[in-house]
Amino acid sequence: MTIRSLAASASIIALCLIGSTVSGISGEAAREQSAPFKMAAAQGTAPNFAGIGNWFNSAPLNIASLRGKVVLVDFWTYGCVNCVNTLPHVTELYAKYKDRGLVVVGIHTPEFPFEKSASNVQAALKRHGITYPVAQDNDSQTWNAYGNRYWPAQYIVDQSGKIVFQHDGEGQYEQMDRIVQKLLNASS
Repeated sequence: MTIRSLAASASIIALCLIGSTVSGISGEAAREQSAPFKMAAAQGTAPNFAGIGNWFNSAPLNIASLRGKVVLVDFWTYGCVNCVNTLPHVTELYAKYKDRGLVVVGIHTPEFPFEKSASNVQAALKRHGITYPVAQDNDSQTWNAYGNRYWPAQYIVDQSGKIVFQHDGEGQYEQMDRIVQKLLNASS
């Protein structure tokens, strides 16, 4: 078999696999929307915040000191439109549950060099009305510790320090609210 025919065969197989996956996903999405809410199984212990250059709105935090609280770790950067679209939902969740034990920690991990400026991050916090703690992760050490790959991404950590929910991109706001509420009610 020549390299050209091998590549063509591999492409055909890949298209077939993608086609079967896409049709499976659409069916799963329909089932998920009608299925009752169910929390994901714990995905492991949340890593600590590593390599943080600056903390805004807070003294430095670590994941161990947050045990007993529900923590939403939100990876974002101010230059990402999708991240900016999620910020009103994250700040709303914080406002709704901060007095009941929710801690939101924004992890600002820049995609571009200009996003590494502390003054630019500070201006973005003011512009978006962010009052929860934000860590500046310029060297992507916390990003890497979480194995994160996307902006925005949210991780919900339960009171024992386990990640119980992870979502990449926009959306899932109602589900995140239900998970936070369920975790907070369990500790009441």
